[in-house]
Amino acid sequence: MRLVRVQAGGGAYDVRIEVGGLARVGEAAEAVLGGRRLFVVADETVWTSLGSRVRPGLDGRDWTLLSTPLGEPRKRLETVESLCSAMHAAEADRRSAVVALGGGVAGDVAGFVAASYMRGIDVIQVPTTLLAQVDASVGGKTGVNLASGKNLVGAFHQPRLVLIDPQSLDTLPDREYRAGLQEVIKHGIIRSESLFEFMERSRRSVMERDQAAVERMIEDSVRIKAAVVEEDEREGGLRRILNFGHTLGHALEAETGYRVLLHGEAVAFGMVAAARLSELRGRLARPDRERVERLVLDYAEFPAVERLDARRVAARIGGDKKSVGGRARFVLADGIGRVSEELDPPLRDVVEATEHAIRVCVPRSMAAV
Repeated sequence: MRLVRVQAGGGAYDVRIEVGGLARVGEAAEAVLGGRRLFVVADETVWTSLGSRVRPGLDGRDWTLLSTPLGEPRKRLETVESLCSAMHAAEADRRSAVVALGGGVAGDVAGFVAASYMRGIDVIQVPTTLLAQVDASVGGKTGVNLASGKNLVGAFHQPRLVLIDPQSLDTLPDREYRAGLQEVIKHGIIRSESLFEFMERSRRSVMERDQAAVERMIEDSVRIKAAVVEEDEREGGLRRILNFGHTLGHALEAETGYRVLLHGEAVAFGMVAAARLSELRGRLARPDRERVERLVLDYAEFPAVERLDARRVAARIGGDKKSVGGRARFVLADGIGRVSEELDPPLRDVVEATEHAIRVCVPRSMAAV
């Protein structure tokens, strides 16, 4: 078992990386919370696949399952209300706690339920996708989408524990796994040249889900995320570096109605665009831009989407929550392992970078239909 301690202002907690940890969710919850009543908010598909591993460790304890579809289209306020109503009907009180089981959407929605129900109850995050394990489950950001933009309604609500079982990735579809790898690459770009180089030289072991490689990716990413969160819990400064690739990635998700791309796929597109924009702004040397692009594409696959227009995608940026007074805020690369912010780069450069990402990504199956 590997432990990473997160010292957040909203409360210190452990990220526990433990092979076989799904079978010990109940035990881990009791160690942190005592014998409180647990409401397991689980993605329906995940529960079908992994519930048999989780249930034995919960049986004999006071727990209630709330299993529901939790894909991106369900990341809405209506889902939060439905889950809160189900908890109230089951007589959940302020001493109850939520266990969020599933991918990034499950963690965001269940975390927001916990932040909102009776003005806030405890939550334990049990992420089961690579993307959620290396990024979304750590740091306390919760929230849901509006039709006009991603994650526009939410709260900062730190978990009491994050329990990561690398074996949960055994059943993860290849597409979901590849999407999660993009967040690992992002961590290398923003903070760790050594992690970036590991991803460059270890493609075979990474794609084969070699246990040592998977644990290395998870632990390195969690340590990077924890260090950033400890310095800037509420995204007032440093934490915004975690948004590399997300400004145009979120714009692409909105443009495609949140129904076509996985979040990591959109981030991959956004990182290709952000690297090109970094080059256009004189921040990133061409060889490093090419390295970023090559590594992203080495791991990425994209679904077919309707024809993309760079100006339409770029026009979505003004509604992103990272914008300031309608001015776009971009995280741009200054080198491998180094990024900084730029507010409102010229629209022509943003459009050119978006067009570049479309040209590069379309041959990888992001084709017009």
